[in-house]
Amino acid sequence: MREWEFVIVNDKKERLRVLNLKDMTSYDECEKMMDSFNMTDSDQRGMYHIAMPKQFSMLYNSGCLILPFFKLREPLMQPSCLSSLNEFASIWCCIENILLAAAGEGLQGVTRIPMDEELKHIKKTINHPDAYAMSCYIALGYPKKDAKLPIQKTINVSSRIHINKW
Repeated sequence: MREWEFVIVNDKKERLRVLNLKDMTSYDECEKMMDSFNMTDSDQRGMYHIAMPKQFSMLYNSGCLILPFFKLREPLMQPSCLSSLNEFASIWCCIENILLAAAGEGLQGVTRIPMDEELKHIKKTINHPDAYAMSCYIALGYPKKDAKLPIQKTINVSSRIHINKW
């Protein structure tokens, strides 16, 4: 049904007010967050130490901050059937297309899924209708020339493709 709505936050003062994020540039704050998620994989922790400060910086300093919203038919975490999640799946397809289009223009994109307290804050500051939910933050901008990229986990793709049966 494409019941999407987007809030673009470009003013820096407004962005700071809307974001209200903890500063994850602190090593100790990042460690506390990962510990609270019971994150034990060292590769994943290493990626978070690189990604969290970048993500925090990109959300605030990006050329464009987008807040994508989708209309809810019923509570997301209590779907009555699988098709009740169609709107949620649809907004993520839309987000993927935004990121692909941006990449095609030489822009870098980052998404951040908000925590519950952030969603409450967004509701208060943006004043979106109750029937809508925000799926993530999207920050778009040009990448730094000397950006440090996190090491990705290597997988064997062919071992994850199954023909006719698992």
